[in-house]
Formats: sequence, structure tokens, C-alpha cells
Amino acid sequence: MDELTLSVPKPILESLPADGESAGQDMRRAVEGWEDRINRALAAAEDDREAATYVADAVERFETRAERFDEFVPELRAWGQSPIYAIAWRNLYADLIEQVYEHDDVAAELDRERNARLVEDGIRLGDT
Repeated sequence: MDELTLSVPKPILESLPADGESAGQDMRRAVEGWEDRINRALAAAEDDREAATYVADAVERFETRAERFDEFVPELRAWGQSPIYAIAWRNLYADLIEQVYEHDDVAAELDRERNARLVEDGIRLGDT
């Protein structure tokens, strides 16, 4: 598999308030870290299947984090706080998933891996 390139989309950075520069920097650092970890795992993988396993783990973490930030939005609003940072982080993780799938060689293997996981989970749930 080829290396992945990930970035923080400009619209997400532009959605941050004027005092949100540190959040923008945090987002850039987080994305650089994810990109580095994924690419190191891809380089170390013996085959595409092993690489897809690691990328699938990363995508699942992105989904979990996006869901967590999404849960903060109504809670922040209920407390009269601005949810802009939670929304920005949620959107960032959703966009990272999209960016991963934009890499054609990764997308096909990733779909296979995620489908295999669904089948495994379904079998485990059916056995209980």
C-alpha cells in the first residue's frame, strides 16, 4: 500500500473562532501524528492485509472519537456553552475517515477488512 497523506481541511480551521489558533495547532499535530503512525505501520506491514488491519483500527478510532465529540454538542448547548470546538473535532475525524477512503489502494483493502470484522462480530454475537 502507498503512504497516506492526511491534513486538516481549511474549512474546519476557518470555522474556529479567532482565539482558536491553539486548537488549530492541536488539530495539525494530531493529524500529523496519525499520518506518521499509519504510514509507519504501512511500511512495516508484510502484506496489504496486515496494512489494512492497522488502517481499519485507525478508522475505528476516528469513528469513536467523532461519536464522542458529537455527544458533547448537545451537552455543551444545554449548559449554554459554545460547541464549536466539539463540532470542529467531530468534523475533523469524519473528514479523516473520508481522506483515508480517498486513497484507492487503501479503500478496497479497508472495505474487505471491515467487512471481515463485521462477519466475525456477527458470528461471535450469534454464538452467545
